[in-house]
Amino acid sequence: MIRIANFNVRFDDTRSMEELAAERLGMPVSEVEEVRLVRKAVDARRFRGAPLRFVYMLDVLVRGSEKKLLNRWRKDRNVSRAPEAEATDAAFLPMGSRDLPPVVVGFGPAGMFAALTLARQGWRPVIVERGRDVDRRHEDIARFWSGGAFDEASNVQFGEGGAGTFSDGKLTTRVNDPLMGQVLEDFVAAGAPEEIRYLHKPHIGTDMLRQVVRNIRQEIIRLGGQVRFETRLTGIELDRDGRLCGVQLNGEERLAAGAVFLGIGHSARDTYQMLLDSGVAMEAKPFAIGVRIEHPQELIDVSQYGQDAGSPLLPVADYALTYNDRETGRGAYSFCMCPGGQVVAAASEAGGVVTNGMSNYHRDSGVANSAILVTVNTADFADHVLGGIEFQRRWERLAFELGGSDYRAPVQTVGDFLHGKRGSCDFLTRPSYLPGIKTADLHGCLPGFVTDMLEKALPFWDGKIRGFADRGAVMTGVETRSSAPCRILRDRGSFQSVSTPGLYPIGEGAGYAGGIMSAALDGMNASLAFLRENSHNIQR
Repeated sequence: MIRIANFNVRFDDTRSMEELAAERLGMPVSEVEEVRLVRKAVDARRFRGAPLRFVYMLDVLVRGSEKKLLNRWRKDRNVSRAPEAEATDAAFLPMGSRDLPPVVVGFGPAGMFAALTLARQGWRPVIVERGRDVDRRHEDIARFWSGGAFDEASNVQFGEGGAGTFSDGKLTTRVNDPLMGQVLEDFVAAGAPEEIRYLHKPHIGTDMLRQVVRNIRQEIIRLGGQVRFETRLTGIELDRDGRLCGVQLNGEERLAAGAVFLGIGHSARDTYQMLLDSGVAMEAKPFAIGVRIEHPQELIDVSQYGQDAGSPLLPVADYALTYNDRETGRGAYSFCMCPGGQVVAAASEAGGVVTNGMSNYHRDSGVANSAILVTVNTADFADHVLGGIEFQRRWERLAFELGGSDYRAPVQTVGDFLHGKRGSCDFLTRPSYLPGIKTADLHGCLPGFVTDMLEKALPFWDGKIRGFADRGAVMTGVETRSSAPCRILRDRGSFQSVSTPGLYPIGEGAGYAGGIMSAALDGMNASLAFLRENSHNIQR
């Protein structure tokens, strides 16, 4: 096939892909046999009032001679032969001994794709997940958001699908990995929309994700794997050589294991402590803390799309903002922006308030929200590997107290925050956080260096997006779980712990990923490293 890259087309051009490809290649549409949409992005830059443009990458199959056509366009860098799809090397690895199946801890994206890859090779993994299955988990969370009891075993952080199940379901990543196509195909096979194959900023939405993770679980079981919910890792066992040989579950059961894939997520604080006590090598790492901010989605659409805002042909708009303070060297930035979504209660421990953002597939709530975060360096908390966890806890508990000690969240308008006031209820949008909110001064649940940075960043961002620092914009505290506050050290090539052979730290909780897609890729690559090693052992 012939690949057309960087193909700019007016967003309101309704011609077929075949017609567009034919025009671009200077040939009759009758000679275009097939067009595959590889990538689609919105170019929101506006030139002298011209309409916005879609930027396509197309693979085109033509009826005539591809060689002649390519020769005609040889001076055009954007026309070339389409590359062939790369196959994963798992298909070429022999099956290994399954007498001692690998154990996968945590059924978020990293654990899920590690388990799926292992199961496809006949290794029959045993997956243990401290939370509940996605259907019971959904009920538990809905009950909590409606004012019911908080459940430490089943919440936005813990349960089938991991924290990403109750998010926007973004599949964007900075990682350039040839396995991305396979991950996307697995999501589509499990019920995700086919458009995630080609959209520049693909997302699934929390409503669809529930079905997707359920289907992936069922596929793993069909392939011979086991999934055990409400099963928490409480200990690891090592042999005489210091290699992992088993795990303890729920404080009472021992399970022999030839390998353990540790996809615990960034909020399994008790597991971090157990691993540290067991001698697993870890280090503190920077993270971030801040608040969620909400605006009318229309405000963001108009800012990004101008006169074309509101067109049904365009997706709801998002944004990415950064601010760097030269004096302090710190940065502030937007994170996990959720168009047409809501702010959600994401605590995993009693007595703390944690916020996150979530959107359904259609992103049609009419409200945009995003975390606005400030970097926290290791020097900001105690000189201890797990000092970042205590740092997070401190501000989560203060937010809990400011909210009324009943899981309501403290909120403050941008106007009050910037002018040293509190109590205003003249909100630009109705605060979406459930189970409820209480007006408060967010300076009381954030470090001083964070509030100082936000006071500088908000007016700066208002110059980028007019109305961003509107006095009625709602800020909800606190957001503390954007990434893990520590890293479980591993060997780059084998993916195994540097201190504990047989232990494969993976995903966000291990400190090596940041989002659904990157975590899934990390779990998949770790399992492939395991398969390669065991392939060599079998062949010997």
